[in-house]
This record gives sequence, structure tokens and C-alpha cells, in this order.
Amino acid sequence: MTAAQFEDLRVDEAAEVLAWRFDALCRSGYDLDAAAVLAANVEVDLHDAVELVARGCSPELAARILL
Repeated sequence: MTAAQFEDLRVDEAAEVLAWRFDALCRSGYDLDAAAVLAANVEVDLHDAVELVARGCSPELAARILL
């Protein structure tokens, strides 16, 4: 989802997307703070964030790379 697509969502839809992103990041190993920052930054590709950790990158380093 691009930032422009996100901006076109209704408030309730945007909240659902952010909650889904946050949940996926937490399940991948990111701590709550990093997951919140990454989830809120819709320009960060969620699949890249999850894949970095799945391939062995620490969540801390992955967050630094992505941001």
C-alpha cells in the first residue's frame, strides 16, 4: 500500500490497516516501540520488514535499515 492509497482510506479502515501492520510486526519479533513506529510509517514495506527478521536480521537492525 502506498502512502497515497493509505491517505484515501476512511479513518476506521486506516486504523484497521495500522493495527494489522502492528500485529504482523510484533509477531515477527519487533518490540512494541519499533512495531508501532514501523506500522505507522506506511512507506515502510511490511513484507520487507518481516522478511529481514525471517532471514536472520535482528529486529533492532532491521528497524534501523527500514527507517
